[in-house]
Amino acid sequence: MSGTSAALQPPADAARPVRHPDAPAPGELLGAHYGQCFGCGGEQPHGLHLEARAGEGVTITAEFTVQPAHQGAPGLAHGGVLATALDETLGSLNWLLRTIAVTGRLETDFVRPVPVGTTLHLTAEVTAVAGRKIYSTAVGRLDGPEGPVAVRADALFIEVKVDHFIDNGRPEEIQAAMSDPDQQRRARAFEVNP
Repeated sequence: MSGTSAALQPPADAARPVRHPDAPAPGELLGAHYGQCFGCGGEQPHGLHLEARAGEGVTITAEFTVQPAHQGAPGLAHGGVLATALDETLGSLNWLLRTIAVTGRLETDFVRPVPVGTTLHLTAEVTAVAGRKIYSTAVGRLDGPEGPVAVRADALFIEVKVDHFIDNGRPEEIQAAMSDPDQQRRARAFEVNP
């Protein structure tokens, strides 16, 4: 990515990311981390409904189709929606590390317009880990995994404890998520929100 700030450059002593042994297998659909998530949740009528799959190592592939509700300019995706798609994809990487983390910084390059009806194909990878800091990068392409680059992003995620969500979220949503009998859904509900 061009112009990445110093805050997104891993320190010299950063470690290579290590996929958690309990991470989903390559090719496995990750599913929504929370039903109400605008990025991946199925309960959001105008959400992105982004679908992410585990890749090899600490990588993710994802895609979403730009709907009329996602417009900024007539017939084109809103830049904020594209940034959301990148953030959601990058955040999903943390499931491969089995780490609860939040977005600390996201820098996005908008390379070309993304028309309504287009399926944006995204790839992301964790590049380094330094203490609680997780460095990652993503690319979104038009018309297929090898299509022209439309958007790129670099991100810094910060590992947090579940208390971050309990202390800052609305109590009714927190309680509903924590009461979910499905242990995996309960854990994933607190995966990537700021």
